[in-house]
Amino acid sequence: MDTNWAAEHLQVIRTLMERSAVYRRALAPIMLVSGIVGTAAAAIPHFKPIQSAHDFSLFWLIVSLVAVVAAFLLVRRQALKEAEAFWSPPTRRVSQALLPAFLLGLVAGAFYLLEGNRLNASPSLLAIFWTAVYGCALHAAGFFMQRGIKLFAWVFLLGSAVLLLAYPAVPRLQTPESAHYIMGTFFGILHFAYGVYLYFSEKTRNAA
Repeated sequence: MDTNWAAEHLQVIRTLMERSAVYRRALAPIMLVSGIVGTAAAAIPHFKPIQSAHDFSLFWLIVSLVAVVAAFLLVRRQALKEAEAFWSPPTRRVSQALLPAFLLGLVAGAFYLLEGNRLNASPSLLAIFWTAVYGCALHAAGFFMQRGIKLFAWVFLLGSAVLLLAYPAVPRLQTPESAHYIMGTFFGILHFAYGVYLYFSEKTRNAA
């Protein structure tokens, strides 16, 4: 093993652990903004129906792009505030941990976008799959953060498992409306709730 590579790797891990509190503070506004975006997006189909697999995938891919851009701007602002380089080694490690699951989610969305209508694919199955792979992404990134993010990831993983098992037996889960409810619950309400928890728990830590 290259000793220089090993030393650099250990230094990156040490830096990530030392800055876990900083990343925890940065995560609160990201979760709050993502929660607001997800919840607002889930309400839109009540006014303008989005039911086909193609339209569902296109709609939520656009929503996810908005959330990712917002997260990027928030992380960049945090980096400038802490006088750090944005694309630092720790940021690269976290991005590498997220990338495999995010790539799978993107491919699934693209598949529904191109072939979903022809195959009469259920939007709910895509919503459940996205919930599962997002949980995997959070769990992978949780290695570089405090334990709470891994617990949050398990909410997504267990939730998607329950929904998948219930899907054949619950006809209501198979409707396009339920797909939006799933997205709004996991990517909207849960994100907002976790952001509120991070915000107030951090204030309590600082007060102590």
